[in-house]
Amino acid sequence: MTISSAPYGNKNRPMVSVTVCTPGSNAASNCSTIDNVLLDTGSYGLRLYASVVPSTTLSTLTTQTQSSTSDTIAECAIFGSGYTWGTVRSADIKMSSEIAENVPIHIMTDSTLAESAPSDCQVSTALSTPALLGANGILGVGVRPQDCGSSCVSGSQSAAYYACGSSTCTATTEALASQVGNPVQYFTTDNNGVIVEISQVSDSGGSTASGTLVFGIDTETNNVLSGTSATVFTTDEYGDVTATFNGTTYTDNAFFDTGSNGLFFADSSISQSSSTWYTPSSTLGLSATVTGSNSSSASIGFNIANATTLFATGNYAFNDLGAYLSGSFDFGLPFFYGRHVYFGITGTSSAGGGSGPYVSYVSS
Repeated sequence: MTISSAPYGNKNRPMVSVTVCTPGSNAASNCSTIDNVLLDTGSYGLRLYASVVPSTTLSTLTTQTQSSTSDTIAECAIFGSGYTWGTVRSADIKMSSEIAENVPIHIMTDSTLAESAPSDCQVSTALSTPALLGANGILGVGVRPQDCGSSCVSGSQSAAYYACGSSTCTATTEALASQVGNPVQYFTTDNNGVIVEISQVSDSGGSTASGTLVFGIDTETNNVLSGTSATVFTTDEYGDVTATFNGTTYTDNAFFDTGSNGLFFADSSISQSSSTWYTPSSTLGLSATVTGSNSSSASIGFNIANATTLFATGNYAFNDLGAYLSGSFDFGLPFFYGRHVYFGITGTSSAGGGSGPYVSYVSS
């Protein structure tokens, strides 16, 4: 994992490489490695732009269709910065020595899909190109096994899955096994979660930073949680916990998200730039209390520096970058520097974390 200026000069963007291959080939046929994929613990599933997948591979990734009508299955995915739209296809995925077979993935801006995104999908900006997203795709490895879950099985959901044919797209149900899924759960072993490990940077930032995405929890000698005395926060199905900051409690509305490039929370007493980045005259030492649904609690300290000053350094990796956000507390990438952060997938368990979903962390 690398945080640097690549590929589009964005700050605090952790990038990994993912290899995709013909489904059912044990990741051995028509494989292509896609670099500069954003690591996102706040979402679930692999999403790649069609334009970054070589045609020799893309043409072998089976497009999902509705069995009763043969309509193409498409998906809308909405993020804080905008929305994506494209087909659902099957692929084998290889990361390091781990292989996940026949995984439903999202191919964004797929030219084989003639229909435009439905109006209920079009929230904020259309992230229709890698440049607009700032990455060639998104690798979602949060605590959910699928991106929609049971709600899309029991009934069609707005801004989720659609059956597209005859120039129209209609919201449709989607079986769990067909939903875009967290690739980690498809591994033969080391499939109960991930650990995000990122080296610390100085308070003025670093031109680059490096880290590791470790697969599995308590399954190998290098992914041990048991015995670390780390606090384990059981989360809701989305990976959310409760945070209290400055007298305000965000019940089940705080989360740990590598896909967010700052610490986002509400504090009107801190000066802001025109783009809501915090710009205090001197670095502030703050803290928030985090509580899991299992009542485990811990105080998490963090710093907020002047964003204008940080950006002027020309660096790209910052552990003290924050911005104003009301309604939730987002422990974005600055939280991860100098820590090992564990994400236990729902429906799995580990010796140190118990039953997922959970989040835990220890200092490096």
